[in-house]
Amino acid sequence: MYLSRVMQILINSENGIYQKNIWQPSADIYRIEQGWLVKLDLAGVRSEDIHLSVRGQHLIIQGLRRDWIVETGQQYYSMEIAYNRFKRVIELPTHLEHARITTEYRDGMLLIWLKTAPKGGL
Repeated sequence: MYLSRVMQILINSENGIYQKNIWQPSADIYRIEQGWLVKLDLAGVRSEDIHLSVRGQHLIIQGLRRDWIVETGQQYYSMEIAYNRFKRVIELPTHLEHARITTEYRDGMLLIWLKTAPKGGL
């Protein structure tokens, strides 16, 4: 069963269909004095596997969570955690191309500050 699932992902990814297998991390979005704060739940994701980009009003966070505990020859009993590519697109009510972006990754949470304008000026 596992092998057929892997083959399905590999075959579908070449056709661009793999998008349906992508999981979306949970996010909290805050309006702050200097712009926006976006907080994402990315437990188990290495910081080097996270990529950010902006396009218009969209903040795009994507990457990969790997199952680092699996050893060759093991069989799983139950798996509820998504181990594969993730992508989250967040639309904000302002253009982000000129936003100053800073990030912090701690305790499995990615914090993204988007400094755009004072709170009164959307």
